[in-house]
Amino acid sequence: MNLSARLDDLSIIVEVTSDRPLSAPVFCFSLMAPAKVVRGGTLVQAVASYHEVELPDLVPGTGHEIVLQHLGGFRPANRAWLPLGAYLRAEGEIIELPALPAGVTQGDLPPGEMPDLRIVPPVTRWSPVGGQVSVTGFVSDSDDFEPVVQLAERTGLGPFLIPDGLPLIQEVDGQLATEAYRLNITESGVSLAASSESGRFYGAITLLTLLHTHEGQLPLGEIEDAPRFEWRGQHLDCARHFFEPSTIKRLMDLMALLKMNRFHWHFADDEAFRVEVESVPELWQKTAFRGEGELLPGLFGGGPRAGGTYSLDDVAEIIAHGQALNIGTLPEIEVPAHSYGMAKVLPGLRDDADTGAETSVQGYPENVLSPASDQTWEVLGQLSAEVAGLFPLGLIHLGCDELPDGAWDGSPAIDALKKREGLSSRDDVQGWTMARLAGQLAENGHSPVAWEEAARGSNGGIGHGAILQSWSGQGPGIDAARAGYDIIMSPAQHVYLDMAHSAETDDWGASWAAFIPLEETINWSPVPSGAEDIADRIIGVEGCFWAEFTTSDQQIEPMLAPRILGVASKAWDIRDSLTGESLRGLARAYLPIFDSMNWVTALR
Repeated sequence: MNLSARLDDLSIIVEVTSDRPLSAPVFCFSLMAPAKVVRGGTLVQAVASYHEVELPDLVPGTGHEIVLQHLGGFRPANRAWLPLGAYLRAEGEIIELPALPAGVTQGDLPPGEMPDLRIVPPVTRWSPVGGQVSVTGFVSDSDDFEPVVQLAERTGLGPFLIPDGLPLIQEVDGQLATEAYRLNITESGVSLAASSESGRFYGAITLLTLLHTHEGQLPLGEIEDAPRFEWRGQHLDCARHFFEPSTIKRLMDLMALLKMNRFHWHFADDEAFRVEVESVPELWQKTAFRGEGELLPGLFGGGPRAGGTYSLDDVAEIIAHGQALNIGTLPEIEVPAHSYGMAKVLPGLRDDADTGAETSVQGYPENVLSPASDQTWEVLGQLSAEVAGLFPLGLIHLGCDELPDGAWDGSPAIDALKKREGLSSRDDVQGWTMARLAGQLAENGHSPVAWEEAARGSNGGIGHGAILQSWSGQGPGIDAARAGYDIIMSPAQHVYLDMAHSAETDDWGASWAAFIPLEETINWSPVPSGAEDIADRIIGVEGCFWAEFTTSDQQIEPMLAPRILGVASKAWDIRDSLTGESLRGLARAYLPIFDSMNWVTALR
């Protein structure tokens, strides 16, 4: 069996070659977006990104060509837009086809400027005194550095502490901010001052990093450092692709080395709900896997079968792993849209009299829950309360993005709800829904987070002290901040690390927001010019990774590295000091760290 594919302007040219005679096989595959068959077969089923195309009889050794085009004029950008998870269904048999080459092809890291202090994120103040001290590790009689010792061992960067190392002395300075620290590096030893466990942790992380980026020759001087923002996050989409718990912990290790402190765990979306909750077990039991014989077909590279779930023990272990690294874990459930799988499992969450024909941007029909259904509130109440209760951060992300045009337009129950509550538009209905759900959570001591759209609606949106995440750009975040919301900046044009690095067709990744080379991760300001009035409402920066085209855990590595260096710098660096040249220099300085972790980078 053989499969090949290439891009030709708007078209995707696919060739299937069989090693045996097959009568009217069905070619099953997913793409980045819904598509049509131009020639070579008949489309017999499609659900969003998943397609089934009936082919004519195949003759052994003779290739058959199928021409596909995305609906809506979507132009395929690169190899990630070719068929994923492809297989044939023929004569009662499932025949997997060879996977096309997947993932980023490593390129050359352009020359850059090497800063005096090779550290990401850059420190607030560095006062060198000249000279260096040779170091292979540090010595301390304190157990307080154990999290860094263990991190160094896991990442191949250890040992951090050794019997004959450079003395490392702790000091307590109550004048320093919670996450701040001060390091004084001399030939005879290092003093680390902090007011808290987190400040001490970050000071030790800086020492561990400099040990490797300066090749054991620590520069002498004083470092004073503190973060610009309280929220320094990285998001991971585990709904479209199931990432193993070990991969999540590995990502947390990298985040800790970059002083990032929030892991945004996106485990629920149209395609799956992955946490083994006890309140609504059918959610994960029926959506954990997709493919042949499952409730949902092989969406987004699922193939004949793909998926998995996170047990409550997995959840506890991931939370604990993060806590040891000063990382809080933010869970996300998606409502009211992005709920295709949930609605399939529990049809009562929609109005069965709804005659509307809304379709999501990913091509899902009927993926919006009905807030006019009593069952919706019963399920969401149980689900949100249980999920929020699992995570000690005290926050739960409720989703609230990409409500399709026409949502609820054909629903008599929603029409009655609008009349009763004085609502006019779909944004009003969504705002009312989010405010009600947030209010229920607040009664139990939990605070909401949501995407930028949660600010919409005549009622002022979600309210209840919610933190909103601005993703389509910075404008919605600025508007929401002026309306009184705290904001996490996640502009897709700069920090969506699922975007391809370049416009080259041999690259890998999405492209709807932008192509994002390394330098673009810092070519923006979290507080844009003209928005200084809401600077105190911007509480952080978060990078995102969406997994629509991811078919193995390893594919995430070069998508994130080295671009995550830019995201981490934007979240921490008070001086906002990096240039493209210095970021490239730092990316080169960090290659030994990535190598020690066995983390594949896009550039080297």
